[in-house]
Amino acid sequence: MFSALSVRNYRVYAAGALVSNTGTWMGRVAQDWVVLTELTDNSASALGIVTGLQFLPMLLLAPLGGALGDRFAKRRVMLVTQSMMALTAVLMGVLVLGGAMELWHMYVLAFAQGAAAAIDAPARQAFVSEMVPPEQLTNAVGLNSASFNSGRLIGPGVAGLLIAAFGTGPTLLINAATFVAVLCALIALDPAELTPAPRSRGKGRIREGVRYVRGRPDIMLIMVLVFVHGTFGMNFQLTNALMATEVFDRGVKDFGLVGSVMAIGSLGGALLAARQERPRWRRLLGALGGFTVCTLAAALAPSWTLYVVFLVPTGLFALTVMVTANSMVQLSVEPAVRSRVMSLYMAVFFGGTPLGAPMIGWIGDTFGARWTILIATIMCGTAAVAATIYLMRTDDLHVHRGHSLTRPLVLVRGPVHAMPEPVA
Repeated sequence: MFSALSVRNYRVYAAGALVSNTGTWMGRVAQDWVVLTELTDNSASALGIVTGLQFLPMLLLAPLGGALGDRFAKRRVMLVTQSMMALTAVLMGVLVLGGAMELWHMYVLAFAQGAAAAIDAPARQAFVSEMVPPEQLTNAVGLNSASFNSGRLIGPGVAGLLIAAFGTGPTLLINAATFVAVLCALIALDPAELTPAPRSRGKGRIREGVRYVRGRPDIMLIMVLVFVHGTFGMNFQLTNALMATEVFDRGVKDFGLVGSVMAIGSLGGALLAARQERPRWRRLLGALGGFTVCTLAAALAPSWTLYVVFLVPTGLFALTVMVTANSMVQLSVEPAVRSRVMSLYMAVFFGGTPLGAPMIGWIGDTFGARWTILIATIMCGTAAVAATIYLMRTDDLHVHRGHSLTRPLVLVRGPVHAMPEPVA
C-alpha cells in the first residue's frame, strides 16, 4: 500500500504536499464561509459563481499548462505556480483580515488562484511518473489522493475550530503559510534521482496532444465519464455548505466537520486504490455506480446524522472513480505526451465546474439544497449505465454477478477489439 514511499524523492514530496493539502482545505472552508456569511446572506448563487470562477481557468489554460509541462522541467513549473497560489492566498487573507474584502475581490482572487492551479495541475500530475518507476505509478497516484484526502480529513475540521475562535482572516493566512512546505519539498528533491520525460519542442504541441487523445477511444470514454463525474458529482464544496446551512441549520463547526467526515471515506478509497496493481474498467464503472447509490441516500437523508454517515461511502466511491481513471490514463500514454494528455484530462474533469457550479447554485436557490445532490445521482447513474452498455457492445464485455458486497458488478473482458486495457 505504501511502496512508493520507499523512493526518497517521492517521500519528501509527499510530506510537503500533505501539509499544503491540509492548508488548502482550510482555505476552501474559510473562503466558502466568507462568501456565505460575510459577503452575502447565504447566497448559493454567489458561492456557485466563486467556485465556477476558480475552476474556469482549468478549462481555458490547462492545455497550455500541459504544453509547458512537456516543454520545461516540471519541477520548475511547479515552483512558479505554487508561489503564485501562495501569493493569492496571502492577498485573500489580508483583505478579509483588514475588513476590505468585497464580493468582486473574491471573484478576481478565485479566478487568479484557479489560473495558477490550471498551469500547475498537468505538470504536478505527470511529475509523479518522474519520481517513481512505472511499476509503482498506480501506488503513487493512489498515495497522492490519500495525501490530498488526509488534508481534507484534517483541514475542514481545523478550519471550523479556527474560524470559530479567531475568524476567517487568520485561517486564510495559515493556508498561505502552508505553501512553504511544498515549495521546500520541491527544492529538496534530488535531480539525479528523477527520470525526466523527453522534452517536447516546436510548434503545435497542444494540437499534437489533442490528436493523440482523439485517436484513443479508451481515453475518450474515460474523459466523458470524468467530465460527468466532475461537473455534476464533485460539487460537495457547494452542496455540503447548502445542506448544512439551509436543510439542517448547522453552524461553521458542523460545516467544517462534515468535510472531514466525508474525507474518511475518500481517504479509504484512495488507500484501497493504491493497493491495486492495475486499474480496470470494472473498478471504474462499479465505483461510479456505488457513487450514484450513495448520493441518492445522502440527498434523501432525513437527519443530519444520517446525512453525515452517508457521506463516508460517498467519498470512498468518489475517490475510487478519480484514482482509477487517473491511473488508467497515465499508465496508457507515452511519456513524451503525458503532460499534455493529463492537461486535457484535468481540463475535462475540472473544466465542467464553471458550468456545473453556477447551475447547481441556481438549482439550490430554485428547488432546494437536496436537488443539488440529486442531480449528481441522475447524471452519474446515467453515465455509468451508458458506458457499461457501450463497452459491452464494442469490446465484447459480459456481466457476471460478483460474490461480495464490495463488488456487485464485475465486467469480464472478452477478445479485445477497440478498447485496450492500460498497461504499465
